[in-house]
Amino acid sequence: MTTNAEEPKTRTRRRAPAGAAVLREDVTEAIRAAVFEELASAGYARMSIEGIARRAGVGKTAVYRRWRSKLHLVLDLVSAIAVQGLPAPDTGSLEGDLRLLYEVTSRALRHPVASQIIPDLQAEAARNPEIAEAMQKALREGQDSVASGIVRSAAARGELAADIDEDLALDLISGPLYWRAVVIRAPKLPKGYLAALTRATAAALKAL
Repeated sequence: MTTNAEEPKTRTRRRAPAGAAVLREDVTEAIRAAVFEELASAGYARMSIEGIARRAGVGKTAVYRRWRSKLHLVLDLVSAIAVQGLPAPDTGSLEGDLRLLYEVTSRALRHPVASQIIPDLQAEAARNPEIAEAMQKALREGQDSVASGIVRSAAARGELAADIDEDLALDLISGPLYWRAVVIRAPKLPKGYLAALTRATAAALKAL
């Protein structure tokens, strides 16, 4: 009797760890990639955990072990984008920094996946405060942080006024491309647009 009672305890001690301790990073990344694809093709409202799992080549359980709902999955992705941010230009001049920022941002916004996902999430943000907060955080920590760096560097070099209105400066820098890509959703920029935008923005910033 004593031997039989001890055997289950021995088996319990030898059991391999499970759950979050053994989550595979490659599976997590496959799920994240699948979410972007599912958002682009189906939109947030029609996106499902089943569709995400199918695209990632995993079972639904693998998704639910990491995120408890599609809302939390999308919030996690938006937050991750904010952390990654944009590369901070450091060309040594205001116009050079602006041009590099516009080139990188323009490519990102015109990417087929981004062009589908961003308007959809914006529409969803109007109905869902959690998504709205996550998107605002992503913009503040991504685009705005880079634009702030450009303004401060230019001010330190004497290209801009030391007491420049930074909020207005950020609006001038970030507004035009988002207007074209997200609001009117222009499929293609006119020839020479980024160069002209760079010159115009630099002149406007210097006038502040």
